[in-house]
Amino acid sequence: MSTIPIEGPIETPWKLPHRGTVGMACLILAEAAIFIIFVVAYIFYIGKSLSGPTPAQVLELPIFGTICLLSSSITVHFAVSALRKENLRNCTINLAATVLLGSIFLLTTAREWYHLIHDEGLTIQTNLFGTTYYSLVGLHATHVVVGLIMLSIAFALSLEGLVKEEHAEKLEVLSLYWHFVDAVWVVVFLVVYVLGK
Repeated sequence: MSTIPIEGPIETPWKLPHRGTVGMACLILAEAAIFIIFVVAYIFYIGKSLSGPTPAQVLELPIFGTICLLSSSITVHFAVSALRKENLRNCTINLAATVLLGSIFLLTTAREWYHLIHDEGLTIQTNLFGTTYYSLVGLHATHVVVGLIMLSIAFALSLEGLVKEEHAEKLEVLSLYWHFVDAVWVVVFLVVYVLGK
């Protein structure tokens, strides 16, 4: 009676991660450290303003903007997936959706700031709340702007037909940055609009 050799699972050889992914991971770690400092400062100064207005008096939950920003994480994921499958049309559509959703989020932030400055008189110099609020939310908004610039460039290149399947790794690196920006917003949202009120 002959025995049939049992083969174990096929092992794929280990290879170095893509250098863009490593670089982005290092950038995200550094940026996360900066955001942690700003978040801790915001939490430390909650309720310590000697004058108004207070967060409870002027802040409203930015639900619509938050939904748009978090949805953009899904569309950028779909853009990368479509590019990996060489579906350039879907990649372009999802990049456009990502840029649109991110832009809507920025517009809702601008609208909120206009209301706070013009209607409520809250500026970065008004009190500790104003200083920490504009510093933290402004830092995040700056990262959204940077991400939108890079995504807009990717979108423009895809419209020109210059984005191909071999660029999927680079688009994925960009998507990591965008996912980080979205994840940071969850923390900012909870700290500023939920815990801070």
